[in-house]
Order: sequence, then C-alpha cells, then structure tokens
Amino acid sequence: MEVFVTVMNAINDIIWHPVMCVFLMCAAVWFTVRLRGIQVRRFKDMVKCLTEKGDNKKDTGLSAFQAFATTVGGRVGTGNIAGTATAIFMGGPGALFWMWITAILGASTGIVECILGQAYKTRNLGELTGGPAFYLSNGIKNKTLGKTLAVLFCIAVFIGPGFLLPAMQTQTAATAVNGAFGISFLFVGILMTVIVGIVTMGGIKRIGQVAELLAPIMCGIYFIITIIILVVNIDQVPSVFGSIFASAFGKDAVFGGIVGSALAWGIKRGFFSNDAGNGMSPLIAATTDTSHPVKQGLMGAFEVFADTIVICTLTGFVVVMAHCWTGENAQVWAELDKLPKFTESIAVLTPGTSMNAVITFLVTLCFGLFAFTCLLGMISFSEIAANRIRKDAACINIVRCIALFVAAFGILCNLAGLELGNLWAFSDLGNILIVYFNVPIVFAGARCVFKATKHYKKNDGTPFDSGVIDRNDCVYWDEKKFEK
Repeated sequence: MEVFVTVMNAINDIIWHPVMCVFLMCAAVWFTVRLRGIQVRRFKDMVKCLTEKGDNKKDTGLSAFQAFATTVGGRVGTGNIAGTATAIFMGGPGALFWMWITAILGASTGIVECILGQAYKTRNLGELTGGPAFYLSNGIKNKTLGKTLAVLFCIAVFIGPGFLLPAMQTQTAATAVNGAFGISFLFVGILMTVIVGIVTMGGIKRIGQVAELLAPIMCGIYFIITIIILVVNIDQVPSVFGSIFASAFGKDAVFGGIVGSALAWGIKRGFFSNDAGNGMSPLIAATTDTSHPVKQGLMGAFEVFADTIVICTLTGFVVVMAHCWTGENAQVWAELDKLPKFTESIAVLTPGTSMNAVITFLVTLCFGLFAFTCLLGMISFSEIAANRIRKDAACINIVRCIALFVAAFGILCNLAGLELGNLWAFSDLGNILIVYFNVPIVFAGARCVFKATKHYKKNDGTPFDSGVIDRNDCVYWDEKKFEK
C-alpha cells in the first residue's frame, strides 16, 4: 500500500507541479487580456449582482447570494489556514504576493467557466442544474466525444470531492469541536453526519439556505479574529508588507536555481485554494436563477477574491507577523495539516492568557465550520454531477447516501486508529483530473463567453438566448425567453 501511495504522489507531483501551474496561469492571463480585465473593471457590478433576486417562478434555483455562500463555503476550508501557511513556510512571505496575483488573474477563468455553466444549464426534477459535464457534452461538435468527456468528468468528481474528501472533512470537524469543547469525538461525528444528511436530502435549495446562514458567520468570525490580532500588533504591519514584497522579488525567491520559490508556491497554493479552473464553481453557478449568464460569471470572480484576497491574506498576515515560518520557529510549521500548529502564531501575537484562549477557541470553532460547509459543498458537487449521468431521484439519493457513508467512514477510521492521510493521494489525483477535463473545454467555449459579455455590456434590454452566442443549444434560456 505504501509503495502504491508513493507512486500516486509522484504522479500527482508531475501533473500538478509545475505543468498544471503553467497551464492554469496561461489560461488566466489569456482570459484576462481577452476580457480586458473585466474582473477588475466590473467590480461594482459584482457587488450589485450579489443582491439580485431571481424572477423565474417555474424552477427551484438559488439566489445569487445563496450560490455565493455555497461556493465560498466549499472553497473556504482548512486549506485557507494550512495551505496558506504551507506556501509561506516553503516559499517565504513573498508567496502571499503571488497568491494575490494568481487570484486577480485567475478570477477571469472563474468568470468564463461560470458563464458557460449558466449558458448551458438545464432543468431536472424541478431544480436548475448544470456545470462542466453539461457544457462538455453540449459545447463540443462531436457529441460522442463530448458525452464521453462529460462522463469522465463526473467520475473524476466522484473520485475527488464526492467520495474521498468527505471522510477527511468529517474527521477534521469532529477533531476541532472535540478539542474546543471537549465533546466526545464519536458524538460529534455522528451528529455532524446526521445534520449533513438532513441538509443534503433537502436538495440544493436547502444546502444554499444553510450555506447562506453559516458562510457569513464563519467568515465573519475569522475576519474579526484576524483583524483583532493585526490591530494588537499594528506596529508590525509595515514590516509585514516589507517582508512580503522583498521576498516576492528578493533573496528568498530562489528555488533550485531556476524558479522563485515564492512564485512557485504562491501560484500552486493560490489556484489550489480559490478553485479557479477546476470546474467546481460552475456546478453551483448553474443552479442560480439570474437574468443573464455574465452576472453569475462576475460572481465567480467575486468568490475567488473573497477566498484568496480576503481569507488567505488575513491568514498569511498572521503567519508572517508571528515569524513562525522561519528561524527557530520553523519547526512549528513542519506539519501544517493540524490546527494546533496555527494556534502557535496566535500565542506569539496576542498578549495575555485570556485573549489567547478566547481567540484560539474561536479559530477552532471556525475550523470546524469550514470543514462542515466544505462537506456540504462536496456532496452538492457530486449530486449535480450525478444529474448528468442519470436524471432521476433514485440516482441522486444513492449518491447522497454513499457520500454520507464516506463521511461517517472518517469517524470510524479515527476510532479504529486507521490513517486517512493515504486517501489524499487519490483525492488529489481526482481533483487534478477535473482541471484537465475542464480547462480545455473552457478554452473551446471562450468564443461564446466573449459574445455573451458583449451582449451584457450593450445592455439594450434584449434577453439572453442561443442566438446571442451564435449557438442553438442553450435550451433553458431559449425556453425561458419563449415563456415570457
């Protein structure tokens, strides 16, 4: 088993880094140029779209904010703490700067894939559904090839977010709550699985309602905590910025004598954190009842900014300010997949035992909520993918039950003393395969996206339909136009 896992990790290293980093960065730069920096120019529109209410009474869809909360809930997870810290530990503070660049450029990829998800969405069992599996099968002229790629994409979703990662999320959440409150690990695990089951059995609408409640709470608490830490250590903020920019272009940016470690780790962790290009965001974007696909595309960019520019930046500031990534403190970050390692920096930055205890408690609570919302997002991803393979309630319920079983499996493995870390090699491969399936078709569909954005900018009151992008397969939008 160990040999097989070693081989899997070696394969992941080859196809993820640096090939995937270059692949995603090239896509991000090209989309940014072709869309003339729409992710920056249309930032006001993003905020406006966040509060848009749907007007289609026939279908059960998410509001723009519910979709935003669901996607952010799935994106903002334990990786925003451990992943950002890992990038800084391996690449220096400058990695945070390159994470910012990755987010700004990568937001354009998020726009393109979310517009495609919206354009090719459809109806199923009274709910809106769509995503890469749908624009893979519809967007390619060779229908046999398109359907084959769509099925392979769905399988990759089941392998990664659907059936492997839930076990780790359940175990992480139970561990965090157990550590914060002292509640039985088994009780927390069972309760979490039951609650997740109740939520997911209610469909994507109920998942959106729960995410709409939890995502602002957990992100808000985490935001307040880190701001308090920064205010208490306000005198160090200038030196933090100095360290970030100096490391991004200076002495710490030499890796193997060829590429900058800050650049390499910033790009790698940036894309891994914000999910731009991996096809998960358009799965949720397609369930939104919006008046134009481009509006939900702009929300895709806003989600990337919320994840990386806000949450990852705050995490990075705490890590850099505490100097836990260098010198004698470097050992603190040797194993960054455990929450207690992050709390070491809190102890360094917050004077007084009471403040340390309160902030550590709240961070632990956020850690558990991050894992819980990630689990909801992963199950919803696999459920939407199942819609493409077989459009009936029985298939969807089977997928939900399997995902819940896998979630409970994380608790059982912990109680049995089994190591779940080996599953990461398989789930990483599943996630990488998703990107390789998604990004090429996003490139192929970019021509349709450019036409859709022109129609949106024109704002002449005409509704969006297949004719806007010179296609005949945006069935939902054509039917919606006819209904009106």
